[in-house]
Amino acid sequence: MPVDDTFRSDLRAAIEARRDQALQRLHRLVSADTTLGKEQAGQEIMAGIFTEMGLAVETFDVDVDAIRDRSGFSPPVHQDYTNRPNVIARHVPKGRAQGRSLIFNGHIDVVPPGEAELWTTPAFSPSERNGRLYGRGAGDMKSGLVAYCLAYEALRDLGYAPAAPVMFQSVIEEECTGNGALACVARGYRADAAIIPEPFQQTIMTSQLGVMWVTLRILGKPAHVLEASVGVSAITAAYMLFDGLRELEEDWNRPENRHPEFTTNPHPVNFNLGRIEGGDWGSTVACSATMLVRVGFYPGTSLKSVKSAIEANVAATKAKHPGLANIGIEISYRGFQAEGCTIDPNAPFMQVLSAAHRQAVGSEPQRLASTATTDVRFLALYGDTPATCYGPIGGSYHGIDEWVSIDSILSVGEVLALFAAEWCGLEKA
Repeated sequence: MPVDDTFRSDLRAAIEARRDQALQRLHRLVSADTTLGKEQAGQEIMAGIFTEMGLAVETFDVDVDAIRDRSGFSPPVHQDYTNRPNVIARHVPKGRAQGRSLIFNGHIDVVPPGEAELWTTPAFSPSERNGRLYGRGAGDMKSGLVAYCLAYEALRDLGYAPAAPVMFQSVIEEECTGNGALACVARGYRADAAIIPEPFQQTIMTSQLGVMWVTLRILGKPAHVLEASVGVSAITAAYMLFDGLRELEEDWNRPENRHPEFTTNPHPVNFNLGRIEGGDWGSTVACSATMLVRVGFYPGTSLKSVKSAIEANVAATKAKHPGLANIGIEISYRGFQAEGCTIDPNAPFMQVLSAAHRQAVGSEPQRLASTATTDVRFLALYGDTPATCYGPIGGSYHGIDEWVSIDSILSVGEVLALFAAEWCGLEKA
């Protein structure tokens, strides 16, 4: 059926009618602590929502042996995948598929909330203030999971369903490896297009950086503080090595070294010292230290070349500082080993998504070159499925008082429903 003004008006009303239900679902999801290793509670909620939607549901644990030799695999930071399932739901059209197939993908995992006393309200006790819902994962990206469910159910409320297969994926470990999404690819899940409703302010993503997690373990020379000069502090050495890496970061941000997608961003490549620990006694020069560094890099850059650049930089920093001559340095790679990727803005599914945004929002969509990584890379690079991100408006992701705009969840649901109607076609439900 054609998507005309009457259909769009009815769809918007159907979306609005489900506002309370959408908010209730988001409250339930945000209330579930789904930090690394604890994802099951949130996945049980998602399985229940999918069942409420009348969809066939399956769950499976990530099988590391089935993915460790595949492109895109990242060495796990949490070794046990037991009871940390991916959840998949499927819509199958009643008759012979008429349109193009679709995957809606999203991640259930969230990052740790940080210090509890900094939050206005507890991170896992969602609260609504001034049109926003606050809580860890409210934006990144449990609101996106709610939005893609809302899109499907609003179409059903109008008496329609997609005329092509639609798969809903709720995956784990997007925040550290992406192995949840890779496991879906390894099981052969494919579609003609995929959308991940990451909270990118209702922009359409056209590229994303690669990301690598690098662990450096430094062995210094312990000594009593009364003769501290004969020792070498591993903690001090760690900071010196990171300062060296910042020089590499600066070099990659130089205009002449940038990827064409990132020329307008003032500082696209970021190296982050996200975690450091070391030492064993307040009056002892620190014997050892370990730091975890997140390294961003451009699409088209190989993981091998990134590792070579990091290792050469560390060696050069050590050689430049006589005080580092006798320290030991071990470099290892766990967590993100994620290539960057680009998406053709003129691809058919991108054009349909742009049109859906114009119809629902009334303006031309903005394009986003993301300086983060998302699970889009698995679908686009290894899963034979063109993919992008389009999701709600929010803020303070990975920070304090993370939030999402409630109205934007409904708006995204409307855009995704319009996209599905055009991309998949519609049949009578």
